[in-house]
Amino acid sequence: MNHQNFFLEKTTKDVNPVIKEILDSYLGSRTKDTVYYQIDAGGKRLRPALAIASCFLLGGKIKNVIYPAAGLEILHNNTLIVDDIIDHSLIRRNKPTTWANFGKSIAECLSLAYSVSFIQAALKSKEPLRISEIFIKTMKAIVEGEILDILFEQSGRKEESYVVKNRYLRITEKDYFKMVIKKTATLFQSCCEVGGICAQAKEKEIKALKNYGLNLGIAFQIKDDILDILSGDDVKERKLGNIVILFTLKELSLKDKNKILRIMRKEEIKDSDIKEALQLIKKTNSYEKAYQLGEKYIKRAKENLKILPQNKWNNILSEMADFVIERKK
Repeated sequence: MNHQNFFLEKTTKDVNPVIKEILDSYLGSRTKDTVYYQIDAGGKRLRPALAIASCFLLGGKIKNVIYPAAGLEILHNNTLIVDDIIDHSLIRRNKPTTWANFGKSIAECLSLAYSVSFIQAALKSKEPLRISEIFIKTMKAIVEGEILDILFEQSGRKEESYVVKNRYLRITEKDYFKMVIKKTATLFQSCCEVGGICAQAKEKEIKALKNYGLNLGIAFQIKDDILDILSGDDVKERKLGNIVILFTLKELSLKDKNKILRIMRKEEIKDSDIKEALQLIKKTNSYEKAYQLGEKYIKRAKENLKILPQNKWNNILSEMADFVIERKK
């Protein structure tokens, strides 16, 4: 087991009890089992691990960062609850999603509990106002990114007139990166920033951590895009905001490009449609290009580690960057 895997396991053990402490405060016993469900579904705890490693890198202690780190994981899981409702996803981490398990109305109530719990966590930090502000800005950025992601879908949601009216029929790489930075990368950036603040780091050090986190987050989403195309999920969900699809549309002939767009704009997408779309994608170098782009952002992330203290935690952050681009799920 490498250091990064061991550290992720240690983070899970350290942060899970704190997450539950925050989540169940002020709630009755009957609600506790439901509010724990999303957290108990698992996850690598990558985001709190980034906050803790960033704090340790600059000489901070676990007691100073554990509550904000827990808050970041609660914030992340809140977005997953909502994301699964939006995407009508039934399974996450091989278990029924929160809304699939309890119903949409209960999941929406649990999301409200999560949305105040991450602020509770920030209030238990040494810099409650500064960290609360970061959490709020991060959540609002994610909301904007999620809305863009929905508007990038090519069909569906007929009953949602705003989406139908404002849907993007053409997406540029600039549009894509705007969505990715808001929806995914901003949270990674905030995790590293919060870690630096909890260590009382210098502004120059915090800036380097933020740049590391932002580039890491972009690479994370690029790898997610690759995995979501290989599984066929993003074709099924008609998500044009996927870098593999964007690269594919650039390479294909006009005839084949229109075939993919026709599939993604169908009212009902069948397995045969997904298979046809994947065959068209495989005619191009889009997978390789996407992977190379992800590697480029990992390299950029690591460049920022060079100006930070060279210690064991720097190595772990470097290993985390490798993990993000190499992971299989």
